[in-house]
Amino acid sequence: MATQRAVRLSDVAAVAGVSKATASKALNDSPVVSPATKARVREAAERLDFRPNALALSFASGRSRTVGLLTHRATATFSRPVVMGAILRLGSRERAVLVFDGRIDAHRDMAESVRTLQDRRIDGLLVVGSGYARLTPSITHHFDVPVTYAFAATDDPDDVVFLPDNERAGYLAGRHLLERGRTSIAHVTADADDLAVRRREEGFRRALAEAGTEAVTTLHGTWRREWGERAVEILDDGPVPVDGIFCGNDHIAFGVLDALEASGRRVPDDVAVVGVDNWEEVVVDQKLRRLTTVDLDLTGVGRVAADNVIDPAAHGGERFVEPALVLGPST
Repeated sequence: MATQRAVRLSDVAAVAGVSKATASKALNDSPVVSPATKARVREAAERLDFRPNALALSFASGRSRTVGLLTHRATATFSRPVVMGAILRLGSRERAVLVFDGRIDAHRDMAESVRTLQDRRIDGLLVVGSGYARLTPSITHHFDVPVTYAFAATDDPDDVVFLPDNERAGYLAGRHLLERGRTSIAHVTADADDLAVRRREEGFRRALAEAGTEAVTTLHGTWRREWGERAVEILDDGPVPVDGIFCGNDHIAFGVLDALEASGRRVPDDVAVVGVDNWEEVVVDQKLRRLTTVDLDLTGVGRVAADNVIDPAAHGGERFVEPALVLGPST
């Protein structure tokens, strides 16, 4: 059976009753073509199911419709949903993606990636980091196309940066514990130098301050489950019993749950616990959920950052994606 020939621009021009050059200008929304002619050409293209050649469009428009994606450990647990959100959104907007994975905080790796991307005809660049623990060196000045950052704080305040709203995450957790009737609430989290830790703590304290109270204590340690277990021992040795604990992430929260249950206390009857990250959605069946947590919508961070590469914001600065409280048995 003969293969059906692909519809060409000349076919569209013939059906619309215009020259091939006019059809091309009409499909590229040229101002020299009248609105009536544009409508006629587009109707013909739609009727024939015309698919423009991507390479031809690139030469005609001066744009490659390709976006560079520079990542720091794209397969890392929390970077992966950001990358997937960005790639899916770029694909839905008919952009090709050129991915380079490496260490964006390592000068040698970064310099090589920058040179390679400069040689490619990209229309924009999206840089995906690995979190908000520390500042990432800006590379915007190396490019003459729009550069957007996601899940990474940069050292240039003029960069456009999309981040999960860690301050809001802490606020949602604190408010939820208060709404559950908790009056003696502790905060167990990671290193105080971590930017995400500081912002989550700020939001948590703001929620409590609005209710006219404050945290019993804040314990700083690591992001690990073992720290959560140890923190419960420290809280038990303190002068004030707690009935609510806001944990800086879900790993800490799982350690807290284990220690509370091992000591015979009932969760949430005796102590309610809230984490951050929605880790259980990533690694286990929802039927096994143990924890109330705050989902940072990392996929959404990737989506909105990808949109900004295509339609850049007029001004730089940080932009935050709204998190959501996910209810579980721990509250």
